[in-house]
Amino acid sequence: MSESTVVVFGEQPPVRLDRLAGRAQVVVCDEKTLPDALPSADVLLVWDFTSDAVRDAWPGDGPRPAWVHTASAGVDRLLSPELTASDTVLTNARGVFEQPIAEYVAGLVIAMGKDFFGSWELQRQRRWQHRETMRLAGTRAAVIGAGPIGRAIGTTLSALGIKVDLVGRTARPGVRGNDELPELLRQADWVISVAPLTDATRGMFDRTAFARMKPTARFINVGRGPLVVEDDLKAALLGRHIAGAALDVFENEPLSPEDPLWDVPGLFVSPHMSGDTVGWRDHLAEQFQDNYDRWSAGEPLLNIVDKRLGYVPVD
Repeated sequence: MSESTVVVFGEQPPVRLDRLAGRAQVVVCDEKTLPDALPSADVLLVWDFTSDAVRDAWPGDGPRPAWVHTASAGVDRLLSPELTASDTVLTNARGVFEQPIAEYVAGLVIAMGKDFFGSWELQRQRRWQHRETMRLAGTRAAVIGAGPIGRAIGTTLSALGIKVDLVGRTARPGVRGNDELPELLRQADWVISVAPLTDATRGMFDRTAFARMKPTARFINVGRGPLVVEDDLKAALLGRHIAGAALDVFENEPLSPEDPLWDVPGLFVSPHMSGDTVGWRDHLAEQFQDNYDRWSAGEPLLNIVDKRLGYVPVD
């Protein structure tokens, strides 16, 4: 294959693509220069996956990349009707974030169940106050999202003795169907959202969903921010309809200093960092270059997204 043009969208932090030297012309662009760069690209690497610029700049029926890779698990910020209908292949970063996110969720479950937050506050107040905390073994978790991240969360929580119900779009061996979710919400001590964002899942955790949960239940969202109706979650916490919640993703990011979510009792806020461990960007760059090796050799790409579904189908 002759030297190809790889357009990298996103300048900061810079991505190291040393293995492409002499094999590809690498063009780095930002939101302003992306529309002009797309028609000449053979491959587009979406390094800044927090922007809607690719969706807005996609050239439609004109010249366009044959392959788009995003350095993220979610693809909702990329997909436009034109990209979905095109023959462009879309791949994602499946394989990089699964275990880090599972560890993050397990940490939140332990911290909530053992009331580490309360202990920290009492320490700050220099108060010796003995309490009893939850035994995690024997509790029940509903993990909504049956892809690799959801499965990794289920495996990690199971190691703590937690009974895990994995919920997917449709039922299959080891996975409960979405039609069973209302009853599972009533039974769960932990409700963990890691579903992809689609038209069907947007706003799925709303007033009705929170009303189905036990007053002792905790809710965790490490999926996509718009899965949750944030005002309804706020109302559920203020009304003590659920015991607590943790959000790592939000409808609007970054969360502004004036956002009332910062001050909701029982809500733990983290800045979209559940999958970001030391060296994660290096892993993303290596994953893209491995797939580039396959592309340049004419071999099938890994992590091909079904653009109609919005995620990589489960094996």
